[in-house]
This record gives sequence, structure tokens and C-alpha cells, in this order.
Amino acid sequence: MDATTATSGPAGPVTTGPAGSVTTGPAAARARVPDPRTYAWPTGPGSGSSASAPGGPAAEGPVAGGPQLRAGVSELRLSAFGRHRGMGVALGPVTLLAGPSGSGKSQVLAAYAALAGLGGGAGLAEVFPEPAACVPDGSLPDAAGRRGFRIGCTVDGPVGPVRLDLAVQAQPGLRIAGERLSAGGRTLLATGLRDPARRAVEAVWLSGDAGGVTRAPLPDDRLGTALLALRVAGRTEAERRVLAAAEQVVVALRSVYACDPRPDRMRAPAAPGGGRLAGDCGNLADVLHRTRRECGTRHALLVHAARAGCAGPVQDLAARVLADGRVAAELVRGTGPATALGRLGDGELRFLALALVLLTGPGVLAVEPAAELPSARQTLTVLADGFDRALDARQRAELVRLARLSGGRGHLRLVAAVGEEAVGARGLPEVSVVDLVP
Repeated sequence: MDATTATSGPAGPVTTGPAGSVTTGPAAARARVPDPRTYAWPTGPGSGSSASAPGGPAAEGPVAGGPQLRAGVSELRLSAFGRHRGMGVALGPVTLLAGPSGSGKSQVLAAYAALAGLGGGAGLAEVFPEPAACVPDGSLPDAAGRRGFRIGCTVDGPVGPVRLDLAVQAQPGLRIAGERLSAGGRTLLATGLRDPARRAVEAVWLSGDAGGVTRAPLPDDRLGTALLALRVAGRTEAERRVLAAAEQVVVALRSVYACDPRPDRMRAPAAPGGGRLAGDCGNLADVLHRTRRECGTRHALLVHAARAGCAGPVQDLAARVLADGRVAAELVRGTGPATALGRLGDGELRFLALALVLLTGPGVLAVEPAAELPSARQTLTVLADGFDRALDARQRAELVRLARLSGGRGHLRLVAAVGEEAVGARGLPEVSVVDLVP
């Protein structure tokens, strides 16, 4: 890749610096947002079509599977983010990011989590608490001191592949520099900074069946795609197409559960709560107490997994309420005494927590599913950093089996960071291993 490249972005010319910095110069600030009727962005892996004039005949439409097809992110793009530049990660039912420390696995998961937060309506400052860390390594600011980064994704679903591309200015102030939503080679929404002095971006979206567009300001700290349902009435076929694409992206992004079990928080009895598993799994005992009472089938599968991943015989996973109201859990050994969770090793605790995650869904995990669609048409994506931390080969193999089982049914996907070698997982059906290097 050239040291410096210039492309036409949603805010006009966008310069990518020596390491992928994103800046918008004075000329870009004065330029109008591109008109979706005449502006075609370059396509790439996962775009689903070749580039064509956005005002041309519609190429999109329901793909095989019809309206029951679940929306899911099929590709994550880190065009200029941290140590990554020009990177595209194809995502399947089970995607393992393999590589040594420093290869950028956590950054890939952070980019996905950030898009998920923006899709749920969060602001930039909430999903990027340290934006300077997201700027490409070695990036140099422009004359105005501006630096930034680029991320994006492709979402497959009932309306076909939909692309979302986002350019973010990290310095001197955190704001969206440009956004593009496209499907079938047609740009449906484009936003950009027309006046850097205003805390808003100019948005343009298709609104007329003959190619007409609507222009309006949107906040520069929110994802415009997530706001379209509040601004577009859906009176025309073009507006309905825009809304359908935006909904598909928002539903897929919002259905994300980030998980990194912390054994030090799982050993003590848990305070009673709603029975929904937190991201650190510190309330594992409380959730086990709920699932054991409410779903015998799911609990039986978890017990079966525990027999494969825990030392010694396992007859059951039991939970009881203590005198002080807290909930304690234990492994029932059968003929021998039960083993409290607090006495298990780090690997066994992490294994139990991850197995529970892979066998459950939004009703048990601390994640808010999109209300726009029934759960049967949604796919939950689990993001797991350090997925194989403290686990042995037997435990890793069982968790991959559970992930494949859930992924094959279509209701759950796993994107996980593992060590340098995804031992035993390469070549398995429905498992993609992405090798990253420092």
C-alpha cells in the first residue's frame, strides 16, 4: 500500500497519511456531501456487488432464505485503526483470531464492540474512551492538527449485503468525519463535515423513487444509520429501502455480547439479581440458579459440558440461596462431597462461564436484543477476548464444539481471540481461523 493515498470520502477528499491517518482539509470542509444519485464508493470484499451508479436500477432484493434470513455481520473492516490498515476480516459462525501478543487481536474485537455500541445509539465518547489509541500507528496530523481512523462492516440479511463505512476524527476533537451506508452498489446514506465549526454533519439520503434525496443535519457524535428511523417516514419505495438497510445493520450490530470471564469475581457467592450474566461473569452462581429452575434442557447440556471440561465426576450443577440472601453454586459429585465454585481453578471457572454463554441467549445474557424483530430472526454475536486463557486442550475443544453447535443453528456467532495456534480448530466445518502477526 502506498505511503500516502487520497480517496473521495463522505466529507469530500479524505487524506490517508503515512500510517492510515484520516484528515479532512479545508477543501474538504467546503465541499458538499456527495449526492447519492451520482456518487459511487469503491466496493471491496463483502460488498456483494460491483460498483454502479447509486441512481441506477436497484440491484438489491431478498437473497436466498427470504424474510426469515437472520441479519449478521459477515465482514469487519479496519481500514485504518490502531496497528491495522486495509484489513478485512470475514466472519462466519465461529471466527477465531489467532496470533501472539501484540498482533492486534484485542483491537479487532474493540472495533466490533465500538460499532455495536454506536448501532445501539451510544455516543462516540462512550465507545471510544481513548480515541487517540485508535489512530493508526505512526499517523501524522495535518496542518490543523487533525488525526482519525476508519472502520466499517458488511451485514448480510433479508435485503442482501449492506455496507457501513465510518470515518472518525479523533483529534483535536472526537467527531464523525463521514459515514456511508450502501447496498447493491447504491449509496443510501452519506454524511460529512461541511462546516467544521458546527457540531453537526450534513446527511444526504435517498428519498424519492426517481432518485431524489433529502438533506438534513445530524449530530456529529452519533451514528447516522441508527438515527434514520427517527428521520425517515418511509413514504416512498426509496425511503423504505433506506430504512430496511439501516434496520438490518442496526439489528445485527446491537445483538452483541462482549464476554471476558473473571475467575476472581466468580468465586464468592453472588448477590441475587435478574439472573442475567454480566460480561465478567461475576454473577455466575445467580444465573446458574435461574437456568436450573427455568430451563431443564439447557441446564442438562451445561452439565454434560461440565463433565467434559471439569476434573473429576460431575453429576449436576447446583445453586442454593444462603441465609444472607446471596447465591452459592457447586459441582455435585455424586458419591463424593460437592465442590463449591470458589474451590475450582481459573480454567474450570472460565470454562463453565463460557459454556453457559454459548448455550444460552439474550434472555440470560446481559444484552438488550433489538426490539424491531422477534428473537427468532436475530443472531447474537459473542465477542470473547482471551477465549482460551487458562484452558487446556480438552476444554478448548469442548467450547469450540458448543460454539459450532450454536452457530450451526444460526442463533449465535462467536468471534474470539485465541493464542498463536488455534490447536484442533483448523479445518473444522463452520470454523474460520484468522492469523494475525505483529
